[in-house]
Amino acid sequence: MLADNYSIGKDGKELLLMKKAVWLYLLLLIFEGALRKWVLPFLSAPLLVVRDPLAIYLMYKLWVQGMVPYSRLLTGMLLIGFAGIITAVVLGHGNLFVALFGARIMLIHFPMIFVVAQVLDREDVIAMGRWIAWIALPMTMLIVFQFYSPQSALVNRGVGGVEGAGFSGAMGYFRPSGTFSFTNGIHMFYGLLASYLLFFWFSPGQINRFLLYGATGALLIAVPFSISRSLAFQVMITFVFALFAVARRPENLLRVILGLIVIMAVGGALFSLDFFQTSVDVFMVRFKTASAIEGGVSGTVSDRYFGKMFSALATASDQPFFGYGLGMGTNAGSALLTGSRKFLIAEEEWGRMIGELGAFLGITAISIRLAISAKMAVFSYRGLRFGNYLPWMLLGLALTSVTKGQWAQPTSLGFSVMIGGMLIAALKDSQNMEDKQLMKEG
Repeated sequence: MLADNYSIGKDGKELLLMKKAVWLYLLLLIFEGALRKWVLPFLSAPLLVVRDPLAIYLMYKLWVQGMVPYSRLLTGMLLIGFAGIITAVVLGHGNLFVALFGARIMLIHFPMIFVVAQVLDREDVIAMGRWIAWIALPMTMLIVFQFYSPQSALVNRGVGGVEGAGFSGAMGYFRPSGTFSFTNGIHMFYGLLASYLLFFWFSPGQINRFLLYGATGALLIAVPFSISRSLAFQVMITFVFALFAVARRPENLLRVILGLIVIMAVGGALFSLDFFQTSVDVFMVRFKTASAIEGGVSGTVSDRYFGKMFSALATASDQPFFGYGLGMGTNAGSALLTGSRKFLIAEEEWGRMIGELGAFLGITAISIRLAISAKMAVFSYRGLRFGNYLPWMLLGLALTSVTKGQWAQPTSLGFSVMIGGMLIAALKDSQNMEDKQLMKEG
């Protein structure tokens, strides 16, 4: 199965060091923005790639110990990355530094999916979920504070210490960014929290019940205070995955009903509070305004999640055969090439990849991302059949982040590779569960 290639023997001391490095990667992912905004704003530019050395270190440790997993998908993406450097410098924008910055996505961070899967096991992934639940409590307090504070306040400082980190929301309120550099970090963090919480509701013995209740309340508060439609859609997708799990294994129905009762009780209590009702009003105005522009909820979903992907493929032949060059579609690349941060190619991920690499290499890279997502889906479903709910609950977020996540943005890239690696690591026990089920039935 998908995770079998990533479970070979390892030296205990070296493995512990690598586990700590993966934990540090995750913590830097969550708190990198805080460093860039409040602690070390004068180092905001180099901190943009603060996780790159950790990824290189982990790849090196696996290499020297002969533990690099073989994968045609990994090999293919690495080849595209190296080819992209050459085509960018020779036939594209011609800037080696921009090409290297763009290539690091495929040469350093994409392999982290396999590195995380190699280093972690299912218990590590569950432990990360508990810590994310703990972090969600102060994170939610922070975004509430940011929501009600003026953009000139310290909590709303942006990258480099500039005033105003919030993005336009509605009714004069701005979308908070929490500890992240940009608001998309809030969407990814709470989307991951939602996946974990629904898993913990299926497996209550894996987490302190008071922490489960508190983190569930934090998620309910965060959705309207984030003023993020992406987060709302992601929570709904995750909930649909949970309903499918219940339909597949009805013995979990009672736990889901209990969870819904708790959610309704907490939600009812929150709605009686003015501070919460204000955020709901702002969120609804934002939702209605944006949906009206995009043609309603169905228009939003079709355009945001499917339309722009298909349009990128349909217009691939309009791009130069080898593209405009790796890195040109990133904000950092545009700053190096033009002196200002803007989208030189496309804001959406598939359009960026095809614009940078050209039709052949770009569509091949997209196909690799689709292929690994498809494998995750197949084996997550197989694990669900034998009681391994964790990868299935992570799958809802993995399918959106791995297939079409905006990897040109470092936070989105970091969450995507961590979620992909964590999902594969969580699959490692599925074979044991299957064997036990077969023995029981036999």
